[in-house]
Amino acid sequence: MILRLDNPKLFSDVVGIISELVSEVKIKVNSAGMSIVAIDPANVAMTVFVLPAPAFSQLEVNEETIGVNLDSLKAILRRCSVGSSLIMKTEDNILKLEIIDRIKREFTLALIDLENKDKPIPNLEFTTKVELSSSDLSEAIEDCSIVADSCSFEADPGKFSVSGRGPLNSANLAYSSDAVYIESPYKSKSKYSIEYLQKMIKGSKLTEKVVINFGNDYPLKLDFRTPLMELSFILAPRVETE
Repeated sequence: MILRLDNPKLFSDVVGIISELVSEVKIKVNSAGMSIVAIDPANVAMTVFVLPAPAFSQLEVNEETIGVNLDSLKAILRRCSVGSSLIMKTEDNILKLEIIDRIKREFTLALIDLENKDKPIPNLEFTTKVELSSSDLSEAIEDCSIVADSCSFEADPGKFSVSGRGPLNSANLAYSSDAVYIESPYKSKSKYSIEYLQKMIKGSKLTEKVVINFGNDYPLKLDFRTPLMELSFILAPRVETE
């Protein structure tokens, strides 16, 4: 396997974001590009990442799956600077990484054997779709974190809101269809963990827009997409018990 990225910062940023949720992943590489599907240890959140073939200036591989420690990979990728190129090669049980700019840096990363079975991406049927500024959603989650440890996403035809409610205090942010794109034929409302949302919304550094899909007491899906990358998160709803 030989992969070359002439702008590795995007890949570095994504690895850093995913490492907030999982510590080890399987990276699958084939002629279509690179992909990661991982679920957090609590089985609450799933990450799906796709870096398609056009993102690479060199892609020589049949089909390969490698297991890596994300903290170790993240530390190496942080050595990439603007204008760097990154070359990744596998040899025996080693991932070789070359960072090329004014200086050629070479690193080796021991691959790990991940025996856990691959988790299939769930086939979800959402009733609500909202597209808005990723920075606006990030601000909403931070506002709710001041008063609560979970927040509710609620949509009606033409309306979308994010709210948090604690024992004494609350926060509410309302958006109209003039400010965001909303598809919601009827009312939907679900509650989600702010701790997880704060990690996922770091994807806002990658794209100006985020697409939200959810339903009534239903999983949430956040999509951050560019022409050369897809990063998605699926988060289970928080169900309150009496």
